[in-house]
Amino acid sequence: MRSYLICHRSFACLKQSKKSVMTPAITLRIFSMSAFLLIKGQSGAYAQASLFESDEVLPITLKGSLKGLLNDRSSDPKNFPLVLLVANPDSTNLDIPVEVKTRGHFRRTQGNCMYPPLLIHFPEDGPHLSSVFKEQKKLKLVMPCVGDDYVVREWLVYKLYNLLTPQSFRARLVQVTLADDKKKKPGAPFYGLLLEEEKQMARRNKLMAVEQKLTPQQLPPSSFLTMAVFQYLIGNTDWSIQYMQNIKFLATDSLAVPTPVPYDFDHAGIVSAPYAKPAEELLMSSIRERRYRGYCMADLKAFEPVLDRFNNLKTDIYNLYANCPQLDEKYKKTTARFLDEFYTTINNPEAWQKDFAYPCDKNGTGNVVIKGLKED
Repeated sequence: MRSYLICHRSFACLKQSKKSVMTPAITLRIFSMSAFLLIKGQSGAYAQASLFESDEVLPITLKGSLKGLLNDRSSDPKNFPLVLLVANPDSTNLDIPVEVKTRGHFRRTQGNCMYPPLLIHFPEDGPHLSSVFKEQKKLKLVMPCVGDDYVVREWLVYKLYNLLTPQSFRARLVQVTLADDKKKKPGAPFYGLLLEEEKQMARRNKLMAVEQKLTPQQLPPSSFLTMAVFQYLIGNTDWSIQYMQNIKFLATDSLAVPTPVPYDFDHAGIVSAPYAKPAEELLMSSIRERRYRGYCMADLKAFEPVLDRFNNLKTDIYNLYANCPQLDEKYKKTTARFLDEFYTTINNPEAWQKDFAYPCDKNGTGNVVIKGLKED
């Protein structure tokens, strides 16, 4: 099995302190020469790799009047015209006009996070068509809530699920600089996260994005169990099928049985964001406590091929964290122990059967459905 080397070592020095994340200016500057496939034709144009085809850190800059954007935490946010600066392969800068607005729920709410998540809209035509953003119409940008180290951790969770299935959202780690027109200097750069757009992810899998009211029992067992065991692995309980809470569906058509695709992992135990807490209804003491939130299955043999898949990917999963220079050594060791606990459980039949049969316990909270707040 191929290992994924997802962190570019030349950017190891970009690890920022929490203090640097609190700067009010915003520049998204994108330099990443080796992220481009340089094919220069007679026209002088460059063919560049698609945004999500590279795992190198991508520096980007958002420039303009940013104070109004960052302070717009309303339920009906408006678009702000900004410029997205990108470096061409020949070291010249490409200025892309974009419209940006805040999005989300918890992370957008004033007082919860320093920066709100953003949604970037690209024009139908323009300079971005000759850039790494050539295939993009809109992009979610995850901004640091309390520190950009947690952004890196969430990025790795997306990469982890990519190992399990191509029916997953791709993510690109970026170095974000905020350059406010009213500030003399741009702010210190920090890590952000660009997420693949839902329809783009569906097209890549030759499927379509759908919305359906379903129960977990109505989904294909293999894809549901893969997703549910993954959520158990990372210690995430902030999801539900019934309410499509942090879940999207892919299907061949609007009437077909869909495949669930998870996203938004900042409340996972493996990320350990300081603001993340399990829902009170689950009666859990910590997000580091694992709780399987599938449904009651009379025959647990259906888990065996799924657990085999996780065991086959064990080395790759550990390497995601061991080979990432953006992570500090303490977190690497803590995460290795967290993964050790998972693998100890799934390789002990008595232990995994007990944990994955938890939804059958009528006195437990395994069947509690969490509605939550849907992140847009």
